[in-house]
Amino acid sequence: MIPKKEKPKNITEYINAAPIQAQEKLREMLECLRTAAPGAEESLKWGQPALSYKWILFQFAAFKHHISLYPTPSTIRAFEQELSEYTTSIMTVQFPLDQPLPLSLIHKIAVFRVRESNEKGVKWM
Repeated sequence: MIPKKEKPKNITEYINAAPIQAQEKLREMLECLRTAAPGAEESLKWGQPALSYKWILFQFAAFKHHISLYPTPSTIRAFEQELSEYTTSIMTVQFPLDQPLPLSLIHKIAVFRVRESNEKGVKWM
């Protein structure tokens, strides 16, 4: 019988359990999001790292070939031009693991999302 892998209990455990090639990018993403959302609560939501104030600001996650950032549909639309070189959907942006993270863009997206949440009361979902 194959032993069952324990689920991460916090963001640090999530990052440490991620594939080696994703761990540094996950740490960079977390630090970037922390800077944009000082004092945000950090937790796992649906098994993925999340930062929240009253409600979720954003989540992020590691996959085989990319790191995903989940802000809101309005945030994705607001940055549509700047995100044109990345794979996006209504709720996510995929940043390939084989490229550096665009940290200044991620920071701008996160600041927008924090402002959207605080000033306009836009919830995550």
